[in-house]
Amino acid sequence: MSISATTATGEGGSLGRVAREGLDSTHGVVLYMEDISVSFDGFKALNKLSLSIDIGELRCVIGPNGAGKTTMMDVITGKTRPDEGTVYFGQTIDLTRLSEAQISTAGIGRKFQKPTIFEHHSVFENLELSMKADKRVRKTLFSSLSSAQKDSIAETLKTIRLNDSADRVAGLLSHGQKQWLEIGMLLMQEPRLLLLDEPVAGMSDDETERTGELFLSLAGKHSLVVVEHDMAFVEKIARKITVLHEGGVLAEGSMSEVQNDPKVIEVYLGR
Repeated sequence: MSISATTATGEGGSLGRVAREGLDSTHGVVLYMEDISVSFDGFKALNKLSLSIDIGELRCVIGPNGAGKTTMMDVITGKTRPDEGTVYFGQTIDLTRLSEAQISTAGIGRKFQKPTIFEHHSVFENLELSMKADKRVRKTLFSSLSSAQKDSIAETLKTIRLNDSADRVAGLLSHGQKQWLEIGMLLMQEPRLLLLDEPVAGMSDDETERTGELFLSLAGKHSLVVVEHDMAFVEKIARKITVLHEGGVLAEGSMSEVQNDPKVIEVYLGR
């Protein structure tokens, strides 16, 4: 069964309900891509790409520049429509038929390399503004946070290790802290799947270490796809790695399997 774009009526509507029902388990596939092809002016950014991510899995995706990593995430989030192929979220949601907003509502969150936060608001306010709730003006102006909502923000602050910075203006945070805050903002949307694009770029060694710990703590509760060039970071967090090359999957497996694959060494690791 496919879910058309017209059924996506928000968290309380059929899309939000189907997303919860289709993914409220500890086993199975959260994302399934089959034979995805995307061309830009004759250049094949993706070429028959097939990939599946399990519920609760932390998957690292690596590959040389131009391998198709960003285009893959664009397809998953609805920013780019594939020329061919299918993309399913859970068992029932056909992502190729939904808008970017509907895909976000269904439970997919994406973090770009550069953090996007509300610089002039406090850390707490950033999380509050990101909370999955009725954002209509009347609701925003004439409501206060419930105890459950306050607890949710407090739990997220603890998860991203910014509980001591709740009242700090977000623009004053370090680069790494801003990255964690944006991840926290995504978590407030209660995503099933997180797409994270080069999350440790520009971080200090300590921030990189703490980011790895954060991702490992999120795996299981959420599914994570981490696109990253920092191989030392990938080695610390990866259970399974997918290597992309020329728009398709070149290799897949554990870190040692990928590191010892002659094809991977030739096109990526050996450079």
